[in-house]
Amino acid sequence: MFTNYSLSDILNIPPYSLGRDEKHSILTSILSELTCHHYERCVPYRRILKTLSVDIKDFSNISDIPFLPVRLFKNNDLLSINKSEVVKTMTSSGTTGQEVSKIYLDKETAINQQKALVKIVSSFVGPKRFPMVILDSSAVIKDRNMFSARGAGILGFSILGSEKVYALNENMQLDVQAIAEFLEKHKDKRILLFGFTYMIWQHFYLELVKTGYKPDFSKGILFHGGGWKKLLNEAVSPKIFRQKLYEACGLTEIHDYYGMVEQTGSIYVECEQGFLHAPVFSDILTRRPMDFTPAEYGEKGIVEVLSILPGSYPGHALLTEDEGVIFGEDDCPCRRLGKYFKITGRLKNAEIRGCSDTYGTKLT
Repeated sequence: MFTNYSLSDILNIPPYSLGRDEKHSILTSILSELTCHHYERCVPYRRILKTLSVDIKDFSNISDIPFLPVRLFKNNDLLSINKSEVVKTMTSSGTTGQEVSKIYLDKETAINQQKALVKIVSSFVGPKRFPMVILDSSAVIKDRNMFSARGAGILGFSILGSEKVYALNENMQLDVQAIAEFLEKHKDKRILLFGFTYMIWQHFYLELVKTGYKPDFSKGILFHGGGWKKLLNEAVSPKIFRQKLYEACGLTEIHDYYGMVEQTGSIYVECEQGFLHAPVFSDILTRRPMDFTPAEYGEKGIVEVLSILPGSYPGHALLTEDEGVIFGEDDCPCRRLGKYFKITGRLKNAEIRGCSDTYGTKLT
């Protein structure tokens, strides 16, 4: 489907191994082909591009690829496949009364998203699968055909676990017995943990403090995401979050990540220096709010995310409702290649939509 490199070729490349020029050339080529692909197969997408007078054969840079506001997926069914080809429907997080995005996946897109996620996380933990503690409840993943962003995250990361246990029961209460038995069985092994930021704080950390139970996760590595707004409103900064988890259960290796259901698989994981990183499968731009021109490194702008994975729907170039700063490319002290950045907050009046933030809002 794509010139020079196929999607399968890219999925076999280590996630942070391509330098700027090579990566930009490959992504521009593949994203251009994806734009044509969706233009031909998705009528609403074609109408949008025609209205904007976009020449779909004239892209010399990834910043030229036409982007869609991520909110469009809340009110429109945007897909480039027949409904009969849909094997999975993903929904975004949303508070009560909010519209949610619906993302339609065919078999190939779902597989590619899973492969990319595994590649990214494995680059941090190695190829071996580890015993895994999911800091959530199994009740979240009951419907295998209709996945929330939270359920999708759990199932996506679950494939990295050799054996899994849920730390919370179906009532979102801490299951001390299950955790203790799991840790005893896997004593002295490295443990992989996954969860969403607010749930970890509300239902894991605070319950550990309340019960006095202190599990030993000193050999653990935690991946978490889903939004910080609710915790920051409670004066819990990333630094405090890390410190308190260390005090409660010995966790020292913690990686936040940035991602969204509209581009599942294309997550941006935090490195040891505290920066989020763009892997070879995706990229990030920041745009000035006044005219949407690309912002410079070090300049705050609206975050645009690009991914080569969405084949079943036109989600390859999306303007988010987040603000961020790109600090550089290929020169992060952690030595991973690609752009590195930080999310600084939400646009004013933007809906709360992170998995953690929407859950926290429902509790208040």
